[in-house]
Amino acid sequence: MKDQPKLNKEELKKVLTEREYQVICNEGTEPPFQNEYWNHKEPGLYVDRVTLKPLFCSIHKFDSGTGWPSFTRPIKEDMIKTTTDFKLIYPRTEVRSFSSDAHLGHVFNDGPREEGGLRFCINSASLKFIPLHELEEKGYGEYLKLFNR
Repeated sequence: MKDQPKLNKEELKKVLTEREYQVICNEGTEPPFQNEYWNHKEPGLYVDRVTLKPLFCSIHKFDSGTGWPSFTRPIKEDMIKTTTDFKLIYPRTEVRSFSSDAHLGHVFNDGPREEGGLRFCINSASLKFIPLHELEEKGYGEYLKLFNR
């Protein structure tokens, strides 16, 4: 997989949809149940829409009932970073992509207990999906092992 160059906000405005830009660059949130991956069940990887770096795997995705894609964990902890978000009345833990600094969503402590208890609530607009059958040809072959459980 080839590294994608970091783009500045002006360049991103040219390549992202208005919704993608609002979420990724302005810490926006998509409407629940009205986003591309909230109910997506196909096996594969969810990658950073800006840099195409792998972030989440379908094997860690679950139906949280919230209307957004939810994962129990990232593929690798060092692919994301967290920060405290004070935009609402109470503080939340924001999740950002390490490679692009794109806003992804938030992490909460109400996920499946048997999987560690975390729920990474992620905006579809921050992600691009790579189907399992395309991983090898698109340069993500090293991640095929995740599906051989």
